[in-house]
This record gives sequence, structure tokens and C-alpha cells, in this order.
Amino acid sequence: MIWKIDNNRTTPTDDGTLMMHMGTLLSKLPGLYQKIRASKPDVFTRAEFSSQPVTPAKASPFRRKAKSGPVEEITDPTPTEALESIQPIVKTQEMVHAEWATAALNKLSIPCPDPTLEDRIRDTHRNTALRLVRQEDWDKLTSLIQAADSVNKMTPGGMSVAELMAFGARADVVLAVEHALLDRVPAEDAPMLSGIEALEFILAENTGNYVIACIVAQAHMDMAWSWRGIGWDVEVAPRNREAFDAHFARAREIVESLNGEPRQSALVASTSCALLRGEKCQSRSVADRYQALIDLNPHNTGPLRALGTHMLPRWYGSYAGLELEARRTAVRTQSVWGAGGYTWVMFDAISVDDEACARLDLPFFLEGLRDIIERRPEPHTINLLAAYCSNTMGQAFSGNDAADHIRAQIAACANWIVREHLTELHPMIWAHAAQGFVNNLRVASAHRFAASGQEDALRIIASLFKPEISEGKRITFTDEGPVATAG
Repeated sequence: MIWKIDNNRTTPTDDGTLMMHMGTLLSKLPGLYQKIRASKPDVFTRAEFSSQPVTPAKASPFRRKAKSGPVEEITDPTPTEALESIQPIVKTQEMVHAEWATAALNKLSIPCPDPTLEDRIRDTHRNTALRLVRQEDWDKLTSLIQAADSVNKMTPGGMSVAELMAFGARADVVLAVEHALLDRVPAEDAPMLSGIEALEFILAENTGNYVIACIVAQAHMDMAWSWRGIGWDVEVAPRNREAFDAHFARAREIVESLNGEPRQSALVASTSCALLRGEKCQSRSVADRYQALIDLNPHNTGPLRALGTHMLPRWYGSYAGLELEARRTAVRTQSVWGAGGYTWVMFDAISVDDEACARLDLPFFLEGLRDIIERRPEPHTINLLAAYCSNTMGQAFSGNDAADHIRAQIAACANWIVREHLTELHPMIWAHAAQGFVNNLRVASAHRFAASGQEDALRIIASLFKPEISEGKRITFTDEGPVATAG
């Protein structure tokens, strides 16, 4: 133990703290020396140092004796050399934190299924549709999608099966275009139109088939966004903008030919809502179109979240309109979500807009979080909400005091969500949460993307259990939630 004197009080300190102060002082010495020399040029001259050698009262730790012969004269090291000599025993706060984090991760035990149950179910539906298209069995594909659409069949995590299969049916065409546009300039022999021309031929042979019409219209919209990308309008090249407009124009023609039939089809309503991004619409018409879709299938959270985003001023709405539609949706979906309808509508909007966040009815939003978990406590949704609170909102501080205050309180909800409900880890959800759930996000390596999500999740979860881990306990996640046991 080393003691230091501070304001006439003698207090103990540890070696590491003292070394930190020494390192800081030594790093400042060159600047201090230059200031002194400039103010008193006749002080500390080389002649004065050489003519009046000083015998230190205590040997310097930076001097040594020669093995034989006279004493070897060695000058004191420069401040940089001195700092380097003590560096191994100086620990910064970052180093201490990194060491604690590494040790903490060894105290966590949490299942990480790959793929998750939700992923397996989604892949099954997509691959079924893809296989049927490659076999040109459109009759069977149409029957399966119609059956799923008629009963609003959903995955456990809340994804529409009809929409999943519609995506699988157009996947070959869309992915080929996306691959060709990776560098924004497609090769001359790239199959940019052959795939969509084949789909148009199928549509012409099946006039009146709303399932095939929706698949082809959605393929045009997907290709349009592949041409445009997710950047600002000013960043889009004229050629890409023309391709975007042309594909959306054709998609609009196909959807309009359906005249909204069948009226009870959530797939038709969803395709109609997707067209909004290529149109100039009034706030009321946008809200009405989404509310019609939500009424058809209130269990599907995608339209609720999209409604909130599109009611922002940057799209088609206003802050007052956003609040109004969130409350209207909460009332209309109360039997399904309780207060959760308000939360789902605000979910993405408040993560990207400071003013919307500052205006949030926080108690209503937090009540909705609990109602969502009560009604859908499966692992996919729990990971989604935990990642959203801790990462999307917890890392979204912007300098807007009112918005940051709201986000901090939402981020704090990650503690009870993880402690009371988390049973397994879904890294891909956490990776997307770190990116703000951006649509059309291009991922170079799915493996590295998921690994980054897992790293974030484990770091955050370890910090939530810091009191237990600091006591040497191990945190094990079970089907009933996390359990702390002796290390």
C-alpha cells in the first residue's frame, strides 16, 4: 500500500492508481520544460548542468552501475522513455473494463440456436415457394398462398406466411438483379430483365389470379429498390432513378388491375401499401390504407411499424398525425395487443426521429411493452424487444435532451426484459438492432454480421448482470429465464 497526501489529508492508494498519475505527469513534462525554458532562458542550460553535477540522495530507478571499472554515467531518460518503462504496470480504465468484460463473458451461459425456430419456419415457407416456382407448379403455389392468406397464417414470431411464400416465389428474380447491382453498374450481360419478363409471361397466362399478380408487382418493387438503394435522393444516379420509376409504374398498373379484390386479402392490402413509397400521397390516405391492412390482420406487426414510419413528417405525415394514428391503432387492436398497438406504431419512428421521441407518451409506450410480452412471450419477440431497448434506443443518444431522456428510460427496460423473459439469444436480431432495423440493408457476410450481433448482445447482457458477476456468480439462462448460481 502506498500513501498520498491530498489537501493535507493522508489517504491510501494502490500502485496502479499511482502509476496512472505518474504516467500522466511524465507525458506533460516536455511541454512544461519548454515553458520554463522560454520564460527563463538562463536556467537549465547545458553548461550549468555539466559544471555542477548533482549527486542524487537516492539512486534513480533509471540508473545502473557498470559491471566493472568506474561508475557509468547515464543520463535520465526522456519522459517518453520513462513512460514506456512503466507502461506494463499501468492499467487504464479501458484496460480494466476490457479485462472485466472478458471475465464476465465466461460467467454467462446462454443458448444460441443456429438457426432459431423462427428462422427454420420462415426458411421452410420461403424454400417451398421457391421450389414450386422452379418446378413451374404455379397451381400448387397459388393454392398454398391462398390458403395461408385466407386464415392470416403467421409464424410464431409474427410473420405472414403468405408474404413469406410470395417472397420465396420471386427470390430468384430479385436476388439476381441485386447481385448484378452490387457495384451499382451492372455488367452488359447481366440478367436484368430476363427474370421479370418470365414472371410477366406467367401473369399474362393467369389473368385474374391475385396471388400471381401480387408476386409480380412485388418483384417489380423489389427490383426498383435494388436500382435505387437506400441513400438520399440526391445520391441516386439518373439512370437508377429512371429504373426505379419504371418498375414502380408497372407495379402500380398490376395492383390497380385487381381493384382491391379480394377485399379480405391481407396480401393484396400489403402489396397496395408497399406502393406508397413510389407515390406522392396525402397523410389521410396513407393512414387509411394502413389501417385497412391492420384491420385484416392485426397480429402482423410489420404494418403497424410501417404506419409509424410513414406518418413521420419526412414521409407523408406530421407529429400530431403520428400520435393520433398510434392512439387510434391502440384502440382498434386492443383485443390483440392491449396498449401494445401504440408501442408498435411508435417503435421505429422514435428511433429515427428526435422530435417524435421527445413527444412520446412514455407511460403508454412502456405499458405497451409489457402487454406485447404478455401476449407474445416467444423468444423471437423477446430478443427483438430486448435488442431494441438496449441497442437501438440505448445507443441512439443525439444531444436532444428531451429525446435522450425518453430513450434512456426505454433503454432501462432491457434490464427487466432480459432478467424476466430472455431464454435464448438470437444474434441476427441484435445485429439488425444495432443498425436501427434498416430496410434493404446490404450485408457482405451474414456470418460476420451475426457475430457482431452476438458480441453486442453478450456485452450488454453481461453489463446487466454486473452485480451478480462481480460477486463471482455464474448466470445461466434456462427455459424459465436466467438463474444466478455460485461461480
